[in-house]
Amino acid sequence: MDIEKSSSSSFEDLTNADDTNDIRGTHVNESETSEADSAAVQSSSNSEDNPKQEEDIEDEIECDILGNKQLIKRIIKKAPANAKRPNRGDLVTITYTGKLEDGTVVEKEERFQCHVGDFEVVQGLDMVLPMMHVGEVAQVSIDQRFGYGTIGLKTENPPETVIPPNANLIYELELVDVKYEDFADLKSFDVLRKYGARKKERANYFYKRVEYNNAIHLYRRALDYLDNRDGDPDAEFGKEDMELSNSDLQSLLEDRLIVYNNLAMAQIKIGAYDAALQSVEHVLRCQPNNPKALYRKGRVLEGKNDTQGAIKLLQKVATLEPENRSVQSDLARLFIKARRDEHNEKEMYQKMLGQAKKMEQKTNVRQKTPLVDNSKLKLIGFLMGTILIGVAGVAIYRYKY
Repeated sequence: MDIEKSSSSSFEDLTNADDTNDIRGTHVNESETSEADSAAVQSSSNSEDNPKQEEDIEDEIECDILGNKQLIKRIIKKAPANAKRPNRGDLVTITYTGKLEDGTVVEKEERFQCHVGDFEVVQGLDMVLPMMHVGEVAQVSIDQRFGYGTIGLKTENPPETVIPPNANLIYELELVDVKYEDFADLKSFDVLRKYGARKKERANYFYKRVEYNNAIHLYRRALDYLDNRDGDPDAEFGKEDMELSNSDLQSLLEDRLIVYNNLAMAQIKIGAYDAALQSVEHVLRCQPNNPKALYRKGRVLEGKNDTQGAIKLLQKVATLEPENRSVQSDLARLFIKARRDEHNEKEMYQKMLGQAKKMEQKTNVRQKTPLVDNSKLKLIGFLMGTILIGVAGVAIYRYKY
């Protein structure tokens, strides 16, 4: 399936946006009566006759979270006094309904559980949750930048566009409950595997949307629940103290290896080859003949310009999965690349050899040139000496005779 590439991630690093204090305006209706007691009674009577007056005021309260009208929170129902607020990483229970600007309902969840800051809901809601109190109901207007971006949302079976690209969304969000999970809450095989699987599936969702950084974050979060701490006393979740059966341990191991394989592929997509190599090695230490891990390691070596190493690994994968056409195609491509690299290497050596020969010839010429000059000087000196001897002989002869 072809994956449409997003020009901008649907999740941006804006989770630390500060909340804006609600500013409430009060409207006092002056009584036309002249007596103060009468005015007070009338005001109290108006309040009792119009119980929705306070709610109407709340409905008018808006909080422009980012200051650019792209994420607006509007309180519909105020939370009870002293209600808790969630922090990043807390488990929250929420109920929400998402609509397009024309009123079409596109998302609806009742008592949905997620961890704040883990991209398990649309980013605009993830950013608003830490600014709400338990029991509060709010309307959240989200620009497409913090919604489903330029891709929108599509279903695969059947293929259907649920949310069109660049769509602004309006949610009604209720924060039902918030819970901080400590070691006792996580000390359960069922809980760990459920959370790990949920993070992995959400990471796969982002991988398909070509949002690899979000996918990597969630794959790592999945490993927080599925990874074995090997008895480390400083382990965050203390899984070394859990009493698990062999079948439970095997299930966690298999889930963990799948996540490491997927993590390696996402890291390859962003060119993080060293990190991808570490991820894939986790798999190969447990399963040396894991075809996916071997294939991904081959991709890593290719990215690090080790073509021969990549060929050896893909040849091994081809023997394990002889019907895998994509591996055969990649092998053919790598063989062509290897021959091209070999040809280019020979040309480079020939050029280097030719340059070396030229430099050697120039050196020889320079060495021969002084020898030629010396022989000429000797010849000239010999001639001059002969001439001088002849002149001297003539002079002596004339002097005597």
